[in-house]
Amino acid sequence: MKRRDFIKQTSMAAVAASVARAGAATKRIAFGGIQIECSTYGNILSRMEDFTVRRGQELANYRLFGVTKTYPHPFEPVFLASAVPGGPVERKTYDALKSEFLGRLRDLMPLDGVYLPMHGAMYVEGMTDAEGDWISAVRAVVGDRCLISASYDLHGNLSRRVIDSLDMMSAFRTAPHIDREETHKRACDMLVRCLDLGLRPTLVWAPIPVLMPGERSSTEYEPAKRLWGQLPAMNARDGVMDVSLLVGYVWADEARATAAAVVTGTKPATLHGLATDLARQYWDARSEFQFGVPTGTMAEVIAKAQSLSTRPVVLSDSGDNPTGGGTGDRADALAELLRMKVRDVVLAGIADRPATEACYQAGVGKVITINVGATLDPQASTPAEVTAKVVFLANTDRLPERQAVIEVDGVTVVVTARRRPFHEISDFTTLGLDPTTFKIVVVKAGYLVPAIAAIANPNLMALSDGAVNQDIPRLANRHRVATYPFVRDLRWSPATIVSARSRG
Repeated sequence: MKRRDFIKQTSMAAVAASVARAGAATKRIAFGGIQIECSTYGNILSRMEDFTVRRGQELANYRLFGVTKTYPHPFEPVFLASAVPGGPVERKTYDALKSEFLGRLRDLMPLDGVYLPMHGAMYVEGMTDAEGDWISAVRAVVGDRCLISASYDLHGNLSRRVIDSLDMMSAFRTAPHIDREETHKRACDMLVRCLDLGLRPTLVWAPIPVLMPGERSSTEYEPAKRLWGQLPAMNARDGVMDVSLLVGYVWADEARATAAAVVTGTKPATLHGLATDLARQYWDARSEFQFGVPTGTMAEVIAKAQSLSTRPVVLSDSGDNPTGGGTGDRADALAELLRMKVRDVVLAGIADRPATEACYQAGVGKVITINVGATLDPQASTPAEVTAKVVFLANTDRLPERQAVIEVDGVTVVVTARRRPFHEISDFTTLGLDPTTFKIVVVKAGYLVPAIAAIANPNLMALSDGAVNQDIPRLANRHRVATYPFVRDLRWSPATIVSARSRG
């Protein structure tokens, strides 16, 4: 069997077994990174307390990276810092995390490989191309001989600095993101395969000057369904290790914010052809991207929900979606529900630590008058003044984890001490709430994740205001390259860029 056929047709397990039988030396591989999505249109900073940092054995045992234990080579954990999407990362927080990461990486040297599970849409105050800064710093520590593989979110943004620092990469292929572990496996499989067989792959990037919000590019709907659906077959081609297509992150006013096709492999001509073809397909489909569910103003979708005989109708408050970079503290939906005198509704949730603390001070069963909302970013919205009955308080010793359930004129509202999404049924049931018993469920989200989508009957999306609002052409646009839909008559032809590492 020719070597290229062996690489393509043999499973990862067989490769590992073959290498083991040949007595190949164990390779030293480190893994870790930083993951956050940052809207440049938000007025809050993401600080150290917003990050969860998994170090050492905690990261090694983290379920999303179980694949790292399946190889004949040990994967040494550095750390993984992750946060709920939000505003720009505070510079001193970023500097502290980066310094610790690089220090821990140096302690693990020498290394044969590094796996970086990143997001790709981080923005740091006073900096452009934050991932480029992080990844190039890793390259400077590990040196030229070490291979680096990265995985990215579907909504990550790439740059020449990122591409020139990597040897290979893979990105999520689903939105909602249900293929995280599969993507981690593809990125790690490539890395281990190249280390075992002594390969230095070629990485080809084709930036595409199109920016769509995730809500218009869910892979559950066309044209994204067909665009991403063809990638597995492309991965099976001779000389191809991985094919990725990225939507990019539209709420970052940065020059690197674009869609992109990225291909890794051993046959440059094939890689260039695939990247060019994917980029052209995406460009040609740019006007096809639409919302997958009915949309309207907040008042319009509330009225529509009331008119339906089905339940529960799930309303997405898309402009304040914390998993997209929204602040999560806006009370617009609550104010509209109260104005329209709507009942039998649960709204989860509004991030407001003062309101949450007031509920805990009052206690269950008490009636209090409080302002709800606009505490994190008072410049962007106004609070709703309500008289509410406290009906539930989460039992926790940690102040940031406090959550209170209040009732206001037939509307059940969850207020939280910190920004957080409500993506699982358990997010409700742990608060004594069954979302399926309400006529209307309001969540701060864009497209729904599977657990909530499963109960939606149907889902309607409010095109609401906020740091991640859907009125894309009207977003402030000072730093981007010419990009559709900001430039609707843009003319463009695909071109590919090869990683500087590949030319070595």
